[in-house]
Order: sequence, then C-alpha cells, then structure tokens
Amino acid sequence: MELKRVVVTGLGALTPIGNTVEEFWNGLINGVSGAAPITYFDTTHFKTKFACEVKNFNIEDFVERKEARKMDRYAQYAIVSSAEAVADAKFDMQTLDKDRVGVIWGSGIGGLETFQQEVTEFTLGNGVPKFNPFFIPKMIADIAGGHISIKYGFRGPNFTTVSACASSTNALIDAFNYIRLGQADVMVTGGSEAAVTIAGMGGFNAMHALSTRNDDPKTASRPMDKDRDGFVLGEGAGAIILEELEHAKARGARIYCEIGGGGMSADAYHITAPHPEGFGARNVMQNCLRDAGLKPEDVDAVNMHGTSTPLGDLAESKAIEQVFGQHAYTMNLNSTKSMTGHLLGAAGAIEAISCILSIVHGTVPPTINHFTDDENIDQKLNFTFNKAQKRDVKVAMSNTFGFGGHNACVLVKKYE
Repeated sequence: MELKRVVVTGLGALTPIGNTVEEFWNGLINGVSGAAPITYFDTTHFKTKFACEVKNFNIEDFVERKEARKMDRYAQYAIVSSAEAVADAKFDMQTLDKDRVGVIWGSGIGGLETFQQEVTEFTLGNGVPKFNPFFIPKMIADIAGGHISIKYGFRGPNFTTVSACASSTNALIDAFNYIRLGQADVMVTGGSEAAVTIAGMGGFNAMHALSTRNDDPKTASRPMDKDRDGFVLGEGAGAIILEELEHAKARGARIYCEIGGGGMSADAYHITAPHPEGFGARNVMQNCLRDAGLKPEDVDAVNMHGTSTPLGDLAESKAIEQVFGQHAYTMNLNSTKSMTGHLLGAAGAIEAISCILSIVHGTVPPTINHFTDDENIDQKLNFTFNKAQKRDVKVAMSNTFGFGGHNACVLVKKYE
C-alpha cells in the first residue's frame, strides 16, 4: 500500500505569549517571557507563586455565555485555537465531505479546574451530593475533541490521546497516520491544557517539579542554564489542520509544510524522571527519522523538550549527541518553553507550530534566559541562546517527553 502524503494547511494558537498564531510567533522571535504572578487564585501559601497564564482572554468573545459555562477552560482553549486553524485553512464547508474529516486532540489532564471546584464544593457542603450536571462532561479529557466535531459537524475519526506532556504530539502522529493510511482526508489535531489551578500548582510543587524563582518569574524558565531549578507551568492550546496532499491541491489550499514522520518510544525507567543517559529520547528521535526516511544530517533544527529541569535537559542533550553525532554541532537547538512555560499536554502542538513557522519564516526562535553555562552540557551545541537566528530550515524536529516515560517526536519539512 502506498502511503499518502500529508501537509499542513491551517494553524491556530492560544498561548501565554500570544492569543493568535501571529502574536505567538512574534512573541517567540522577540524572546518574550509569558511568566508572571498568578492571577487565578491566592498564592500566599504556595511555594511557587507564578506561571505562564493565557492573558486578555474572554471566552464570551468567541462562544455564547450559556455554552461557555458547559466547558472547562481547557475545552474553551481548544475551541478557540481550533476555530483559528479551521478559518486559516479556508474550507468550503458546503462542499467539504465531513464524513472524511476527523478530530484527534491531546490533553494530559483535561478538566482539572472543574474537578477541583466540584469536589471542593461538595467537601465544604453538608455531605449531600449536589453536583453540577455538567461536572462529568466538563471534566473528561476527551470532551474538547467532541466540542470541535460538534461545532463543525466533522464525523470522521474522533478521540483523545493522553500521554502526559507528549499528548498532543501523539495526537498529531495519530492524525498523520489516519490520513496517510487513507482513512481520512482532513484531521483537526492539537492539544490544550489549563492546569494553572490550586490542584495543579500544589501537586507539581509537592513533587518539586516547579521553579520557585518567585523574585524573578520572567527568567525562571531557563533551559540548559546551570541554575535551572524546575519548569514553569503554562496553559493554552495549539491546533493544526492536516490534509492529504492531493485533497489540498484540488481545492487550492495554502500549504505551510509537509509532515515527514513521527516516532514514539518509552523510557521504561521511572514514573517521572527521564533515563539519565537519554535512551528513550534517543530511540524516539531515531524512530522518527526512520519513519520519515531521512538521515540525521537532513535535520536543520530541533525544538527540544527542554523543560528547564536539572535531569531532563541533561538527558535530552546527551540523546541529541547520540543520534546526530558531529551533525549535532551544525544544527540549531532551542526550547520555546523558555518563553511559554510548559503547557503539559498542549506543549507538543504549539512547539510543532513553532517548527512549522521556522520553516515558513526561515528563523529559529531563541532559548531565552541563558546566563550561566552548565559544565555538564556540551556548550559546543548551538542552543540558540537569547536571540533568534535566521536560517533556511528545510527539516525541523519537535521532541516531547511525558511522565510515565512516554516519548513522542514529530518531523516537519519544507513542502516541495
């Protein structure tokens, strides 16, 4: 069976550094940090008092209030980002075969805020179970994809991937495979997360995963820096329209790039820590290259998982050296989490969008907040520190690794 080619024809983004794709990209290339003191709740008793929140967002600008109240924030973010992507793709909804359009969405946690609110209100009550009738459909991790399909009447494959911080990259790979196997013509894919909540911050603080640099939030996310002390929690969504090449050409669609391949692996090591030698990360990049039919020296740029954790950044750097050898020193490496924070299950989607836009604009966004070299990380590698770099990017790779040892990697390439 000959596999079909898959291209990108629409993008949508709602992030801590911009509420549209254009704003997001401008924030990236200008090195803008989205970190700031938390506004959603009182952080007096929290070890970490800041995060990368979505700013200047009102769901009622996009959805009627009655409908918005039926959605957790993570689903609201999904609806808004996917709407931008669908509009960007410029479909003729009258002629589009909606039976051949699917939605595969990723979220690591789903409706955490809804769960927190409902259980807290019950606990503070008199023991009588008075729950909101929308509690369950607001909370479940698959409902965002359901909302998207209902909004547009897309009746193709529809499900959600949950693999912690690799969730939306897994969604992207699954959507890619459904199209190249001929089971759909178009897929709406991506991911969303809204874990900047009392439970989210408290839980990650308890496991010592978050930076506690409360005196200087904007520089707290500092991947590959010697003084990194944990990740900065982010929120938002990214949406990508994938389309079978001939289907896109037939309707005269604008093509951003082509999806080259995807890879997956497991660390099989620890529930939260990466393998110290980066074996899972090594395997997932090799699997991705093999799937794409490309050699290591074909890759121009890698958007690293790069969370700003002491163990994670070191393991990933080792893995890159193992996979790319001497070519590792000629590539651009970067971590957009230095600006957006870590969007957990949505990270892969917005980081794939960053890779796509690097191809479109010939620019690699920076890894900001680098102050001190880490002697344990090879400083001959080009981490694109502090300033964006112009480069003809023909092939870019995006890494995402999740708790549980889940690794996913996607490769995008210039359409020719």
